[in-house]
Amino acid sequence: MTPQVIATDDLVQATFNIIPSPILVVDGDVRIQTFNTAAACLLDASNESVLHQRGGEALHCLHAHEVPEGCGRAPFCKTCVIRNSVTEAINGARVVRRQHKLEVVSKAGVLEIYALITASPFTYKEQNFVLLMVEDISELMKLRNIIPICASCKKVRNDRDYWVQVESYFEDYWDMSFTHGLCPDCYKTQLDELYVSERDD
Repeated sequence: MTPQVIATDDLVQATFNIIPSPILVVDGDVRIQTFNTAAACLLDASNESVLHQRGGEALHCLHAHEVPEGCGRAPFCKTCVIRNSVTEAINGARVVRRQHKLEVVSKAGVLEIYALITASPFTYKEQNFVLLMVEDISELMKLRNIIPICASCKKVRNDRDYWVQVESYFEDYWDMSFTHGLCPDCYKTQLDELYVSERDD
Protein backbone atom coordinates (compact mmCIF):
# COMPACT_ATOMS: atom_id res chain seq x y z
CA MET A 1 0.00 0.00 0.00
CA THR A 2 1.40 3.39 -0.99
CA PRO A 3 1.54 5.91 1.89
CA GLN A 4 -0.63 8.97 1.39
CA VAL A 5 1.28 12.20 0.89
CA ILE A 6 -0.09 15.11 2.92
CA ALA A 7 0.65 18.64 1.77
CA THR A 8 2.96 20.32 4.30
CA ASP A 9 0.67 23.30 4.83
CA ASP A 10 -2.29 21.00 5.56
CA LEU A 11 -0.20 18.93 7.97
CA VAL A 12 1.08 22.01 9.78
CA GLN A 13 -2.42 23.51 10.06
CA ALA A 14 -3.92 20.22 11.26
CA THR A 15 -1.16 19.84 13.88
CA PHE A 16 -1.54 23.46 14.93
CA ASN A 17 -5.28 23.00 15.45
CA ILE A 18 -5.13 19.83 17.56
CA ILE A 19 -2.86 21.40 20.19
CA PRO A 20 -5.17 21.85 23.20
CA SER A 21 -3.58 25.09 24.44
CA PRO A 22 -4.36 28.41 22.75
CA ILE A 23 -1.56 29.35 20.34
CA LEU A 24 -1.29 32.59 18.44
CA VAL A 25 1.26 33.78 15.90
CA VAL A 26 1.96 37.46 16.55
CA ASP A 27 4.32 40.15 15.34
CA GLY A 28 6.49 42.44 17.49
CA ASP A 29 3.51 44.67 18.36
CA VAL A 30 1.54 41.58 19.46
CA ARG A 31 -0.71 41.88 16.40
CA ILE A 32 -2.36 38.53 15.70
CA GLN A 33 -1.42 36.94 12.37
CA THR A 34 -3.13 33.56 12.88
CA PHE A 35 -4.22 31.26 15.70
CA ASN A 36 -5.32 27.71 16.40
CA THR A 37 -8.75 26.32 17.26
CA ALA A 38 -8.13 26.47 21.04
CA ALA A 39 -7.21 30.16 20.73
CA ALA A 40 -10.42 30.81 18.78
CA CYS A 41 -12.35 29.66 21.86
CA LEU A 42 -10.27 31.89 24.13
CA LEU A 43 -10.68 34.89 21.82
CA ASP A 44 -14.38 34.12 21.31
CA ALA A 45 -14.16 35.39 17.74
CA SER A 46 -13.72 34.41 14.12
CA ASN A 47 -10.51 34.84 12.11
CA GLU A 48 -11.73 37.96 10.37
CA SER A 49 -12.65 39.84 13.54
CA VAL A 50 -9.34 39.48 15.41
CA LEU A 51 -6.67 39.19 12.74
CA HIS A 52 -4.20 42.08 13.00
CA GLN A 53 -5.67 43.24 16.31
CA ARG A 54 -3.22 43.55 19.17
CA GLY A 55 -3.41 40.70 21.67
CA GLY A 56 -4.89 42.76 24.49
CA GLU A 57 -7.69 44.02 22.27
CA ALA A 58 -8.52 40.52 21.00
CA LEU A 59 -8.33 39.04 24.52
CA HIS A 60 -10.50 41.89 25.89
CA CYS A 61 -7.80 42.93 28.35
CA LEU A 62 -9.09 45.36 30.96
CA HIS A 63 -6.23 47.76 30.13
CA ALA A 64 -6.41 47.59 26.32
CA HIS A 65 -8.60 50.68 26.03
CA GLU A 66 -7.26 52.81 28.90
CA VAL A 67 -5.64 55.15 26.39
CA PRO A 68 -6.79 56.06 22.85
CA GLU A 69 -3.68 54.42 21.33
CA GLY A 70 -4.89 51.02 22.61
CA CYS A 71 -3.11 47.85 23.68
CA GLY A 72 0.52 48.24 24.57
CA ARG A 73 0.37 51.98 25.18
CA ALA A 74 -1.26 52.26 28.63
CA PRO A 75 0.90 52.61 31.77
CA PHE A 76 -0.04 49.05 32.85
CA CYS A 77 1.27 47.64 29.56
CA LYS A 78 4.87 48.24 30.64
CA THR A 79 4.50 45.33 33.07
CA CYS A 80 2.36 43.10 30.83
CA VAL A 81 3.96 39.66 30.77
CA ILE A 82 2.50 38.84 27.36
CA ARG A 83 3.83 41.99 25.71
CA ASN A 84 7.23 41.75 27.44
CA SER A 85 7.54 38.05 26.53
CA VAL A 86 6.79 38.81 22.87
CA THR A 87 9.37 41.62 22.91
CA GLU A 88 11.99 39.28 24.38
CA ALA A 89 11.16 36.64 21.77
CA ILE A 90 11.35 39.14 18.89
CA ASN A 91 14.82 39.99 20.20
CA GLY A 92 15.81 36.31 19.97
CA ALA A 93 15.12 34.96 23.46
CA ARG A 94 12.68 32.18 24.27
CA VAL A 95 10.29 32.63 27.19
CA VAL A 96 8.95 29.43 28.74
CA ARG A 97 5.89 29.22 30.99
CA ARG A 98 6.07 32.63 32.62
CA GLN A 99 3.13 33.15 34.99
CA HIS A 100 0.72 36.00 34.30
CA LYS A 101 -2.65 37.20 35.57
CA LEU A 102 -4.90 38.48 32.79
CA GLU A 103 -7.78 40.76 33.67
CA VAL A 104 -10.34 40.43 30.89
CA VAL A 105 -13.69 42.09 30.34
CA SER A 106 -16.60 39.73 29.75
CA LYS A 107 -20.38 39.91 29.84
CA ALA A 108 -20.14 38.76 33.48
CA GLY A 109 -17.75 41.60 34.39
CA VAL A 110 -14.00 41.55 34.89
CA LEU A 111 -12.52 38.05 35.06
CA GLU A 112 -9.08 37.11 36.33
CA ILE A 113 -7.40 34.43 34.25
CA TYR A 114 -4.12 32.95 35.46
CA ALA A 115 -1.94 31.75 32.61
CA LEU A 116 1.49 30.45 31.76
CA ILE A 117 2.96 32.32 28.80
CA THR A 118 5.44 30.78 26.37
CA ALA A 119 6.87 32.84 23.53
CA SER A 120 9.15 31.36 20.86
CA PRO A 121 10.65 33.41 18.03
CA PHE A 122 10.73 32.31 14.40
CA THR A 123 11.28 33.84 10.97
CA TYR A 124 8.95 33.37 8.02
CA LYS A 125 9.54 34.98 4.63
CA GLU A 126 12.23 37.18 6.19
CA GLN A 127 9.86 38.57 8.84
CA ASN A 128 10.13 37.95 12.56
CA PHE A 129 7.18 36.44 14.37
CA VAL A 130 6.45 34.87 17.75
CA LEU A 131 4.57 31.68 18.51
CA LEU A 132 2.66 32.64 21.66
CA MET A 133 1.12 29.91 23.83
CA VAL A 134 -1.31 30.75 26.64
CA GLU A 135 -1.92 27.92 29.13
CA ASP A 136 -4.88 28.62 31.39
CA ILE A 137 -4.03 27.58 34.96
CA SER A 138 -6.89 29.43 36.69
CA GLU A 139 -8.45 26.26 38.06
CA LEU A 140 -5.09 25.06 39.35
CA MET A 141 -4.45 28.40 41.03
CA LYS A 142 -7.81 28.26 42.80
CA LEU A 143 -6.99 24.79 44.13
CA ARG A 144 -3.48 25.77 45.13
CA ASN A 145 -4.67 28.88 46.97
CA ILE A 146 -6.38 26.62 49.51
CA ILE A 147 -3.62 24.47 51.00
CA PRO A 148 -4.56 22.67 54.23
CA ILE A 149 -1.76 23.13 56.78
CA CYS A 150 -1.40 21.56 60.21
CA ALA A 151 -1.69 24.17 62.96
CA SER A 152 0.90 22.32 65.04
CA CYS A 153 3.66 20.78 62.91
CA LYS A 154 3.05 22.89 59.75
CA LYS A 155 2.87 19.90 57.39
CA VAL A 156 0.52 20.36 54.45
CA ARG A 157 -2.00 17.91 53.05
CA ASN A 158 -1.52 17.04 49.39
CA ASP A 159 -4.21 15.94 46.94
CA ARG A 160 -3.56 12.26 47.81
CA ASP A 161 -4.54 13.03 51.43
CA TYR A 162 -1.00 12.57 52.78
CA TRP A 163 0.59 15.02 55.17
CA VAL A 164 4.00 16.13 53.90
CA GLN A 165 6.62 18.71 54.77
CA VAL A 166 6.05 22.10 53.15
CA GLU A 167 9.32 21.72 51.23
CA SER A 168 8.21 18.39 49.74
CA TYR A 169 4.85 19.82 48.73
CA PHE A 170 6.39 22.73 46.83
CA GLU A 171 9.03 20.51 45.23
CA ASP A 172 6.37 18.05 44.02
CA TYR A 173 3.75 20.52 42.80
CA TRP A 174 5.68 23.64 41.84
CA ASP A 175 9.13 22.25 41.02
CA MET A 176 10.63 24.61 43.62
CA SER A 177 13.70 23.85 45.69
CA PHE A 178 14.48 25.23 49.12
CA THR A 179 17.66 26.17 50.87
CA HIS A 180 17.60 26.15 54.64
CA GLY A 181 18.65 28.75 57.16
CA LEU A 182 17.54 29.98 60.56
CA CYS A 183 15.55 33.11 61.25
CA PRO A 184 16.92 35.28 64.10
CA ASP A 185 14.36 33.97 66.63
CA CYS A 186 15.09 30.30 65.87
CA TYR A 187 18.83 30.98 65.82
CA LYS A 188 18.61 32.39 69.35
CA THR A 189 16.46 29.44 70.49
CA GLN A 190 18.93 26.95 69.00
CA LEU A 191 21.87 28.70 70.71
CA ASP A 192 20.02 28.71 74.04
CA GLU A 193 19.24 24.99 73.71
CA LEU A 194 22.85 24.25 72.78
CA TYR A 195 24.08 26.26 75.78
CA VAL A 196 21.72 24.38 78.13
CA SER A 197 22.75 21.04 76.63
CA GLU A 198 26.48 21.79 77.05
CA ARG A 199 25.97 23.00 80.62
CA ASP A 200 24.06 19.81 81.54
CA ASP A 201 26.84 17.55 80.16
